[in-house]
Amino acid sequence: MSGKSLRIGIAGAGLLGRLLAWTLSHQGHQVSVFDPAAGPQPAHDGHGAAGFTAAGMLSPLAELETAEPDVAGRGWHSIERWAQITEALAARVSPAPSFSRRGSLMVAHGSDLGAARRVLARLDISGPAFAHAAQPPEALSASQLQQLEPCLHGTSGPLHAWMLHGEGHIDSVRTLQALHDDARGVQWHWSRTVHGVTPHTLNHRDTLGCDERTQHFDLVLDVRGTGARPDLPVRGVRGEVVWLHAPGIGLQRPVRLLHPRHRVYIVPRPGDVVLIGASEIESEDRSPMSLRSAVELMAAAHSIIPELAEARILRMDVNLRPALPDHRPQIQIEPGLVRINGLYRHGWLLAPSIMDEALTQAGLISEQWGALQPDEVAAPH
Repeated sequence: MSGKSLRIGIAGAGLLGRLLAWTLSHQGHQVSVFDPAAGPQPAHDGHGAAGFTAAGMLSPLAELETAEPDVAGRGWHSIERWAQITEALAARVSPAPSFSRRGSLMVAHGSDLGAARRVLARLDISGPAFAHAAQPPEALSASQLQQLEPCLHGTSGPLHAWMLHGEGHIDSVRTLQALHDDARGVQWHWSRTVHGVTPHTLNHRDTLGCDERTQHFDLVLDVRGTGARPDLPVRGVRGEVVWLHAPGIGLQRPVRLLHPRHRVYIVPRPGDVVLIGASEIESEDRSPMSLRSAVELMAAAHSIIPELAEARILRMDVNLRPALPDHRPQIQIEPGLVRINGLYRHGWLLAPSIMDEALTQAGLISEQWGALQPDEVAAPH
């Protein structure tokens, strides 16, 4: 199919939907995208694309704490791809989405050093999936940490710190907007809920349920996330993020605080903005963030960056990430239909790799970008 212009229908305009639409439209295919959102901009109401809520951490090594090696291994491929994709977007879209791979940091208070060492012991890069990983976490002295990130000095004494080389982060909101804006000739059908997907066919209706239609395509891509139920046994896993305006902090790298009870991450964004989030909460509740969650997140961040005391709260975001029972991504391909789901909390880390794998199997990979080689990372099952 690679040499022919196809009519392609995409169910879902989240991260995967926009990345696929952008990629396939630049290959010359006729792409139509259907999504229940009112438009391409983030709504920040807990019901839009989960990719807008994500902090955009690209941390394959850190994910070894809980993820299987092939999930983390795919992350190295995705980091290289995000570098290519954001460079291409920057040439055509302004403002360009920010992307950085200066590494990330893990830090711990002195009282939590034992728990931190247990986490570090699980970050094993000896397997074949980590051919791209240059080195294991590097322990930093207090002076080295201060040289890298002067704002990280803790409220109860010096922090223990480790550098994870090669990791990075991406501005998820601006990248989603840029992928939409630079998708050539794509027909975006907003306020349309896809309620049935079969090979070559999309059934969709408007959000009021009045106007129902069936459309046929050469190929259908189903990337609806939690909206794919009941076709897939997908569930939502709640994520929470606090947006702060913090002038003068100067944080350059994502930071994970290692704590015996929870993991808190802090990620810089352009414009003196930092995001504070927690990895996961097993709940499909889309209601606003609770007082307890907000206090725990911000107190943990303040404990390693004291200057955040004067930061201003911009918003508190919640959303649901799509997870399958085994917490692993899944690609299903049959003639006329490709389903991709289950990116869980790893959406930005996995999306380019999963897309390359699916398009390779479907015969649609672009030679411009190359394909994920089967011997690099085992395909998900």
